Amino acid sequence: MKLIVGLGNPGKQYQATRHNIGWQVIAELANRHGVARAKAKFNGEIVEAQFQSNRGLLLCPLTYMNLSGNSVQPACDFYDLLHDDILVVCDDINLPLGNLRFRAKGSAGGQKGLNDILQKLGSQNIPRLRIGVGQPPPQWDAADYVLGKFTTQEQEIVQQTVDWASNAVADWVTHDTTFCMNQYNEN
Repeated sequence: MKLIVGLGNPGKQYQATRHNIGWQVIAELANRHGVARAKAKFNGEIVEAQFQSNRGLLLCPLTYMNLSGNSVQPACDFYDLLHDDILVVCDDINLPLGNLRFRAKGSAGGQKGLNDILQKLGSQNIPRLRIGVGQPPPQWDAADYVLGKFTTQEQEIVQQTVDWASNAVADWVTHDTTFCMNQYNEN
């Protein structure tokens, strides 16, 4: 059993924002691999998925980004998951738009949703897939930037990135983090 967590914020005003790219990946994965309808559980929406012979759960916390651990921890406890069986998919302003970066462990790097998960699970050894959303323009506040929507010019790149990230997550489920780091991380 693998748990794939897409980070984002609930509410119509946050749909298609940079901060919600994790949810976009979960939605794509649910379309491709979902075997049941979404259910309200663990302070989030969860969808059962099948990746070849591997079972997975797709989770979108509904706790708002900065409290994502309040959704992830109960799911991990219920399914008695090891940290290596969890993948957090989140935005990263330190990566160029469209870049992917898998990591097996490490700090949250300023991503508050990931930080809350690491704190609630008591470990930095949680695999994550960071998706580049680009850096804020000069004079922009980082929070305003990630809560903003992608520009029309960025939309095509974003859709390609969501597709690519969905392929990457499927590879993570069937292989492992090291395989995905070698396959998807750009230098």
